[in-house]
Amino acid sequence: MKFVTDEESKKKYKDFLEKHERCNFQQSLEWAEVKKPNWKPEVILAEDDQENVIGSLCVWIRKMPIFGNIMYASRGPVCDIHDIAVMKQLTDGAKELAKKYKAIVLRIEPDIKSNDQIFRDIVTNLGYKIKDDAKDFKDEIQPRYVFRLDIKGKTEEEVMAGFKQKWRYNIRLATKKGVTVKDGTKEDLKDFHKIMIETGARDGFIIRPLEYFEKMYDCLGPKHMKILMAYYDGKPISGVIPIFYGNKTWYLYGASSNSHRNLMPNYLLQWEMIKMAIERKDDIYDFRGVSGVVDENHPQYGLYRFKQGFGATFTEFIGEVYIPFKPLTYKMYKFSEKTFRTLRQLKMKLKK
Repeated sequence: MKFVTDEESKKKYKDFLEKHERCNFQQSLEWAEVKKPNWKPEVILAEDDQENVIGSLCVWIRKMPIFGNIMYASRGPVCDIHDIAVMKQLTDGAKELAKKYKAIVLRIEPDIKSNDQIFRDIVTNLGYKIKDDAKDFKDEIQPRYVFRLDIKGKTEEEVMAGFKQKWRYNIRLATKKGVTVKDGTKEDLKDFHKIMIETGARDGFIIRPLEYFEKMYDCLGPKHMKILMAYYDGKPISGVIPIFYGNKTWYLYGASSNSHRNLMPNYLLQWEMIKMAIERKDDIYDFRGVSGVVDENHPQYGLYRFKQGFGATFTEFIGEVYIPFKPLTYKMYKFSEKTFRTLRQLKMKLKK
């Protein structure tokens, strides 16, 4: 086990990450740059006897007022998750970091299916606990429930054949009605952000500032990030940000104007992103999060139905896997975190 400390080890890590089937952009050094300076990244590498990288975990460290440092790994580890020796190397590395930073906890939210009992047994044996009660977006940092579309080895025709008939109709309707899609530049983020503010006000969620998206583009674009904008009569009416990394494409952000929603620009934008993923020969197109409460009366049910219609598979991840190094302090931190999120949700409702 070793840590990424110089340019050579950074290159070694990046090569390993991009070629691994479990690759995730949130484990990348580029994404870590987006999260600086609030989060400090540290990368743990597991190696075999020939010093070949066989596993990795990108951990972010952040100082929390009153409580101390927390360690967080989003969508890691990247390895054979059923190899306990590799998992132990990465866990030992995380424990070293915990001592170095006097961390109160290591929190991991891996993209591992909830029913993976082998992984559950391995992490339990290594001293982790599993938080198994998340259902809604506010319950965890990363969504526990997502829709994923298997596109491995498939053509555009084969993928579209899996869409619901109404979804195929809406894609054609958008084009027929004159909606066009443009592959944008960093400058187009201004239009995207204006529409996103409109979306947030309509759907009741908090919007990141324009500078955050510009930083994203500086760190990831144009190789790993694009801005796609939909236009009608020369005016932007909708936009999306896909992320490309390794063998996957993720639908990361979307924004839609209150005007011209009847022209179905969001359906066309999804299809354009999926086509990009197919052209890249990706294995998976990831629609990202939905609520785990599948109920027509739930406020997020429309998002669930929209993503489901593209023939994607509803996927439940294992949720938060964690080691509390200072259990009492971490318990108090979790209480404060939950209280903060509840108050923020209440504030949003009052604004509406």
